[in-house]
Amino acid sequence: MKSNRPVNLSMATVIELNLKSPVAIASILHRLSGILLFFVIPGLLWLLQCSLSSPEGFAQVQALLSGLVAKLVLFVALAGLVYHFLAGVKHLIADWGVGESLEGGRTFAKATLVVSAFAIAALFVWVVLS
Repeated sequence: MKSNRPVNLSMATVIELNLKSPVAIASILHRLSGILLFFVIPGLLWLLQCSLSSPEGFAQVQALLSGLVAKLVLFVALAGLVYHFLAGVKHLIADWGVGESLEGGRTFAKATLVVSAFAIAALFVWVVLS
């Protein structure tokens, strides 16, 4: 007789199982990028407001963002934005009924991860290395 009772898994087992699934990885990263955006968007909006307030404000923001640490923080914020946007597009496409099967979901998750990796690498070159 097969038992349908839930099984308590250790956290290590749950993490091990989820790291094998591109769908789970894409979902976890989408949630983490959303949390990241919740915390960094006020700072990004403040920087935008300062840069648009006056020529002196623009110069101050330029000076602030000229350091390596500031560039890395900006890169992380924009990388979260890029990934969250692309994963959101994947969800919108799925809402239209495309890729709703298990294999379609895996394919879209892999595509989202690959396209995001290329976009974030290009963002790194643009923000940090320039």
